Amino acid sequence: MDSIKALQQERNQLFCDLADGKIPKRVPISAGLSASVCMQLAGLPLAETQWSLAGLEEALELGYRYAKTDTFSYSIVQCPPKLHILGATSYVMSSKGFYQYPDTERISADEYDDLINSPYDFLIEKVLPKIFTALNTDPVSRSLILAKAVLANMDYQSQIQKISQRIIDKYGFRTSIPGTVAHTNTPFDYIGDFLRGFKGIMADVRRQPGKVAEACEALLPVMVKRGLPPNPSRYGVTTVTLHLPTYLREKDFETIYWPTFSKLVNTLASYGQPCNCFCEDNWMRYLDYLYELPANTTLMFEYGDPKIIKDKLGTKHIIAGMYPLNLLKTGTGEQCIDKAKEMLDILAPGGRYIFGFDKGPLTLNEINIDNYLKVLEYVAMNSSYANYGEFTTGAARSSAAAEVQKADMSPELHLNSKYYVPVDQDDELKLEPYIKHVLRRYEDMLFNLLVRIS
Repeated sequence: MDSIKALQQERNQLFCDLADGKIPKRVPISAGLSASVCMQLAGLPLAETQWSLAGLEEALELGYRYAKTDTFSYSIVQCPPKLHILGATSYVMSSKGFYQYPDTERISADEYDDLINSPYDFLIEKVLPKIFTALNTDPVSRSLILAKAVLANMDYQSQIQKISQRIIDKYGFRTSIPGTVAHTNTPFDYIGDFLRGFKGIMADVRRQPGKVAEACEALLPVMVKRGLPPNPSRYGVTTVTLHLPTYLREKDFETIYWPTFSKLVNTLASYGQPCNCFCEDNWMRYLDYLYELPANTTLMFEYGDPKIIKDKLGTKHIIAGMYPLNLLKTGTGEQCIDKAKEMLDILAPGGRYIFGFDKGPLTLNEINIDNYLKVLEYVAMNSSYANYGEFTTGAARSSAAAEVQKADMSPELHLNSKYYVPVDQDDELKLEPYIKHVLRRYEDMLFNLLVRIS
């Protein structure tokens, strides 16, 4: 047990050193398997297991027992009971047990003004009933259905959390400080993913770019609030998945996408909360923009030239990703290890690097499990730093822009909603601070559930 605790402390220190701008003892590894891959390894039926969670813990142990990854980063993205109770149309489970996301328009092109006037209220009143068909009923039934869905989600997530914690403790994976982890979207991606659909948002960029930009600004406080965890910390992380920029012309990226993306990351940084941005597809033409983000932003790339990315961004930001997942399936063990060596030679010098793949595998068919284990073993054993503990180049950077954003972007002050009234701003409530803290926590729990309209 002592050796497991020591391993866990060592893994935690790797990421603390990254956050502190220091060279870690070795390259941290974040390359876990998805829950679906682990279920397939164990021969479990995907649909049934996601509903009942029976056998999930044993399946996750099978997938993680021998993997030399420092993080336990599996994911069950959706809560099937909640989606069923709500009559969700956003995610639909296929016959094989995988969730699919239909690209549909949930608001029309002429509803931007309503969205802009009060984004959170618009989501609750107009969008949620379109996504969750069970809410299209009388007020009493709607209240009962929503309450049942909230309870289902809390129960499901509680079970997942207990399973995860047991595996983390048993195998000594990295732990996070409670209340320091969150997820959010850029306003543009949120509109494209959940409101207008891909075709709709791309048509809007051509036909009414001003409205799209205005809607992004209006949604920004909602996305900031969603991405701000209860206890912001430089040792925490807010994940931001960037879906749509590579489908935009650079001038549209600059004028519509970038302004609120930059404000989002800077504002969270001003609260002491760093972001981990997954740059989907090829971001090579946007590297100069990414450089302007606050220091120590983690940038996970799917595709691109590792050397150019390291040269342009590696003294200010933390780089991750880019090891081609498909090589684990198509390559020999020797080829896979040679590629890992190549990635280490390019990206490891000077620190600020987390080893990982260009994407996570969703199915067992996407990888050769033996090659996966060999690559992680090689990286864990061959990425030590002789100068660990030293500060990296550029570690003392600060973002003055982020401090400007903080005073200007308190998310609750800008929500402009009749449905969210923070208790600590209600002068009529003469409550002790600890009571306000408890009430606010429940208000925020409901906010996050409703905004994560999936």
